[in-house]
Amino acid sequence: MIKLSLSFLLLCTSILVNASPLPNALQVPGGIASIAVGDISEPAPEVYFKAKKVLVLEDNKQWYAVVGIPLNTKAGQYSIQVKSNAIKHDISFTVTDKVYPAQYITIKNKRMVNPHPEDLKRIRNERPAINKALNTWSLKNIGNLNFQVPVTGRLSSPFGLKRFFNEQAKNPHSGLDIAAITGTDIVAPAPGVVINTGDYYYNGNSVFLDHGQGLITGYFHLSKITVQAGQIVEQGTKIGEVGATGRVTGPHLHWNVYLNKTKVDPAFFIPELSDPQNTNTKD
Repeated sequence: MIKLSLSFLLLCTSILVNASPLPNALQVPGGIASIAVGDISEPAPEVYFKAKKVLVLEDNKQWYAVVGIPLNTKAGQYSIQVKSNAIKHDISFTVTDKVYPAQYITIKNKRMVNPHPEDLKRIRNERPAINKALNTWSLKNIGNLNFQVPVTGRLSSPFGLKRFFNEQAKNPHSGLDIAAITGTDIVAPAPGVVINTGDYYYNGNSVFLDHGQGLITGYFHLSKITVQAGQIVEQGTKIGEVGATGRVTGPHLHWNVYLNKTKVDPAFFIPELSDPQNTNTKD
């Protein structure tokens, strides 16, 4: 179990230790590649990775593509497709392997591990609303990808863990878990727009925020939601409270970050966690 407290991080989020607007980058499954794609003297190019549009922002007089790398990506050479002034070209980059540790969890509600037919119907019915939120693309110039920690608590489960529920292999852990007392405030880590709220089978009470150019964040298992779809939020705006709804073993925030429709490690967006690749867990 992680013994790292995040409470001190909230106290120093106004003092960003990363001078660059880019997130920390590590070209591994579940990681991020930041790739220079042109000079700012030219209009921002369009960039695609695996046919999905990629976020582009400015840093040090260069345009950079901020590419989310799926967790199931194999080590090897990959490329992004760049379109600038009607000219298309590819830029290659290398993904190296990363082995994530395993986590074994006991879920008392067995239907959260093996859903009944009526549960599966609910899950299928919920999927379109979630997909619509994750497919959001808004044209917005993003100035900075240094986020505020959304809740004060203890980092209980890092990203990427190979998960076993009641000894059954399930999907890897797709976000960052921060344990806190029920009712603890959850805030927006960056400016954005609320694109979806709802109560979902696995995720419980949920909020999705659009920060622009396919950068989406999700907040799950809330006890209370304090925003509504369409609402504009600033960094630090309260969006809900910690809870234990959905598939959980106790109160915590499960926080997802999506780039080009890909779940990536939220730790890369927190300047204070300057070396997220060294985050380990032991349960």
